[in-house]
Amino acid sequence: MKVLVGLSGGVDSAVAAYLLKEQGYEVAGAFMRNWDALANGDYLGNPTINDDQCPQEKDYQDAVEVAKKLGIPLLRCDFVKEYWDHVFSYFLDEYKKGRTPNPDVFCNKYIKFDSFRKFAMDNGYDMIAMGHYAKKETFEGLEYLYKASDKNKDQSYFLSQINEEQIASCLFPLSDIDKPRVREIAHELGLESVMDKKDSTGVCFIGERNFRQFLNNYFPATKGNIVDGKSGKVIGTHMGVLYYTLGQRHGLGIGGVKGLENNGAWFVYKKDVAKNILYVANEGEDELLFSDSCIVKEINWVGPKPEGKIEVGVKFRYRQPDQPCYLEWQGDEVKLTFIKKQKAVTPGQIAVFYVGERMLGGGKIDSVYLNGKRTDL
Repeated sequence: MKVLVGLSGGVDSAVAAYLLKEQGYEVAGAFMRNWDALANGDYLGNPTINDDQCPQEKDYQDAVEVAKKLGIPLLRCDFVKEYWDHVFSYFLDEYKKGRTPNPDVFCNKYIKFDSFRKFAMDNGYDMIAMGHYAKKETFEGLEYLYKASDKNKDQSYFLSQINEEQIASCLFPLSDIDKPRVREIAHELGLESVMDKKDSTGVCFIGERNFRQFLNNYFPATKGNIVDGKSGKVIGTHMGVLYYTLGQRHGLGIGGVKGLENNGAWFVYKKDVAKNILYVANEGEDELLFSDSCIVKEINWVGPKPEGKIEVGVKFRYRQPDQPCYLEWQGDEVKLTFIKKQKAVTPGQIAVFYVGERMLGGGKIDSVYLNGKRTDL
């Protein structure tokens, strides 16, 4: 069986390719080019990023070295337009609404497990594989994603938007090994270009940036008032309401304020995008961040939909322990009722549903409530 592995220039995908080859698959690698740092949006009339970072070519050279060492062919594919249309445009649209997007989830949905998958099939490959830490198993005749054995690296959260067909056509060779063992294998193989390379961080395929400066290329900073929600007083100036997230405590630029009852650490609890106001609260007022239910839209669901309420575990952010909730379908959206109040459930972020280790799917948090009253407006 022919498998095309997405070789990113990192250690995980390199070891994934090796393991598949050892298992008897006919393996090839492919490097995806999805971001053009010099002309990222010119064809759509968007500003060019003033950024001299070019990590992609270094990643490509690392992938070339891995392919040579493993004795596998390396293809190169270009999804710059697809990435812009389906991932980065969504990323910008969400920020315009004052939300906090998670582009990595949609990068997997539209690029790695859609555009790349089509490229593989068009070129005669039977399956695709990536260096994700996730597991695939059959339950009641259907293939589901499960959490990886290495819970510290489990990436099922980021795969919550891939559908049944996509799951069926991919392999997850890192499902049962942990990251230290991955690096150990890379050292044993002498994969010098990647064996000690640090894990990628930042936005999918864009990498590490000064995030505020990066966003400023698309949303020029518009200063506005920081308001203490309790007193209604203006206590500072922000650099642009779109640059802040709910629960944020650092980088607010406000300290002790004269005439206020409390002067501890401040945190963001609400944003008014239309009026460009950032609302903050003081240490000890964390209850302003809590909610007891939310509505989730744009649902990807694997398997039959349940009737009535079911109890599930939900991740509202990556690495968060599963939070017990009741899930109920309401038309084409899901209502989650939290068994225990949750802190900083954020519109735009992704909620992912589990029953034990098995992932049922996920969707985008649209609105958040406390005692029936919407709290995100």
